[in-house]
Amino acid sequence: MLLFFACSEDGMDEKTIIDDSGNDVTIDTTLNKKNVGDSANDLLSSQEYKDLSFELFYVEGYKPTTTTLDNFETFLAERLNKAGEIKVALKPIESPGKSIYSIADIKEIEDEIRTFYNDVGKIAVFGLFIDGEYSENTENGSVLGVAYRNTSFVIFEETIQEFSGQPLAPSTSVLETTVINHEFGHLLGLVNAGTTPQSDHQDVEHGRHCTTEDCLMYWTAETGEGLLNSISGGTVPSLDEQCINDLKVNGGK
Repeated sequence: MLLFFACSEDGMDEKTIIDDSGNDVTIDTTLNKKNVGDSANDLLSSQEYKDLSFELFYVEGYKPTTTTLDNFETFLAERLNKAGEIKVALKPIESPGKSIYSIADIKEIEDEIRTFYNDVGKIAVFGLFIDGEYSENTENGSVLGVAYRNTSFVIFEETIQEFSGQPLAPSTSVLETTVINHEFGHLLGLVNAGTTPQSDHQDVEHGRHCTTEDCLMYWTAETGEGLLNSISGGTVPSLDEQCINDLKVNGGK
């Protein structure tokens, strides 16, 4: 089975939520509905936003492992240059009741349940670990994750669990960590999608990916065979020095 990551884009909107005092508050959500990579510097640096909040939803029965969350927080601490706090809130939801989801479906779910949005000094990121599979799957490949807005990504957790349960496949934690780190790499603008490459390492033929074979952002990490090669021995692939340098120049570390 082939496995893919992907990215997308979106438009604008407003939303009314109830604040801690029980009052209706209308939020301008346009800052969280830009194209993938548009908020790379905002996520990496403290120039505009010192604090970062993650609101991660999961369908009951498809909760990411504690190891995955620990790994992800380590990845964030290593690469983001935040002067304030990085917080992760994990929230369960009931299944939306679909077996197949398009990005339009995912956006609709996000717009319904998301409550964290950018505020003064704080940038917010939405993540969803969903049941079901991606509508763009084919008999030759299945998508594991999509970065589809500047601060939004979805992980197709049911597909990950199915794949990790196969003989000789990596553990669920290793596979989850690889996918979430890769998708967040797209939100950070890698490669050449909001974070300008400081050297010639964009694999133009395969879009926004790195030419270094063992890099987290290498394109073959999007196929089952390539993913197995990338995480052979149960090790999550890391960013290569070229990608790390790009992030440093754009405000990260």
